[in-house]
Amino acid sequence: MSISKYRSTLTKFQSSIALFLLCLALSLLSDKFLTVDNGWNVLRQISVNICISVGMTLVVLTAGIDLSVGSMLALSGAIAAGLLKFGIELPDNDLYIGFTILGTIVTGILTGSALGFFNGWVITKFKVPPFVATLAMLTIARGLTMLWTKGYPISSLGNEFGYIGTGWFLGIPVLVWIAAIIIAASIILTNKTSLGRYIYAIGGNENASRLSGININKVKIIVYTIAGALAAVGGIMVTSRLDSAQPNAGMSYELDSIAAVVIGGTSLSGGRGTIMGTVLGAIIIGVLNNGLVLLDVSPFWQQVVKGFVILLAVIIDKVNSKAE
Repeated sequence: MSISKYRSTLTKFQSSIALFLLCLALSLLSDKFLTVDNGWNVLRQISVNICISVGMTLVVLTAGIDLSVGSMLALSGAIAAGLLKFGIELPDNDLYIGFTILGTIVTGILTGSALGFFNGWVITKFKVPPFVATLAMLTIARGLTMLWTKGYPISSLGNEFGYIGTGWFLGIPVLVWIAAIIIAASIILTNKTSLGRYIYAIGGNENASRLSGININKVKIIVYTIAGALAAVGGIMVTSRLDSAQPNAGMSYELDSIAAVVIGGTSLSGGRGTIMGTVLGAIIIGVLNNGLVLLDVSPFWQQVVKGFVILLAVIIDKVNSKAE
């Protein structure tokens, strides 16, 4: 095998190799790691990050970034919880509007979609860099969450709503089913649709894509809208699992999602990456978080470790890009 083919094979499987080595090390360091209960626990934990990271992958494939996913998650979850528990009261009109579980879920997802649409509109209409636009949305959405909740958790949402986050279906957690459906849908989107081809084309060469007739602005708005919707799905999952919408929910979730995308092999310069790579990256992040907790590592050191993992992944991406 030539050196170039060897490098290509190693690059293709580097995330799988990293996951295997990480699992091997943790299994030797902790006898609690390789257990069925811990395995389900890890899968439930990474389900939320997978939903967010899939949306982040689509954004990064267009050479963009979304720093607001954590705040959009919090606002969407809080609005869903508030409507489910309190509904909408209009005393002047002597009117009360109650919401079913389905209604609150749809409203939450629509909230995330609207926020994502706004991100895409600002980025395309005013040519604002994605980093700046989504950083602004991070602050806006977090502030709106505080205003909606008045700084207090919205709790006791009922067993039916809680089933989403804690229930099991056919022996598998509902959260895992939701993540699996999103993974399958996103793979079909990126591999089997014209939108998926446009996303890769824009990330690969935006000018050439524009000259070929692709509506760049429309595709970007759709991508950011999808990212917002998936962040909202994550918000509903978190809120259901905790039986509470916390004002500070989703803090640093953008860090884990970006880490999953980069570790999974998606290039920050756009045009290269896969959904399954991101899923593998999310598993690595989830296993790393779980392992550090089992080893009783300080939360502060956990942040340091994750930061270095992200840095290493970016360095590897740059090295691979130069080698191609």
